[in-house]
Amino acid sequence: MTKGTPSFGKMNRGKTHIRCPRCGRHSYNVVKGYCAACG
Repeated sequence: MTKGTPSFGKMNRGKTHIRCPRCGRHSYNVVKGYCAACG
């Protein structure tokens, strides 16, 4: 009984920053909507 809702919480781990479209660095915060490197 490990399939289902309890295992879905591990899918969005470690996705706080993506590649920034402005400076190209991996510092763009998706939740807050700004880049930690270039602002």
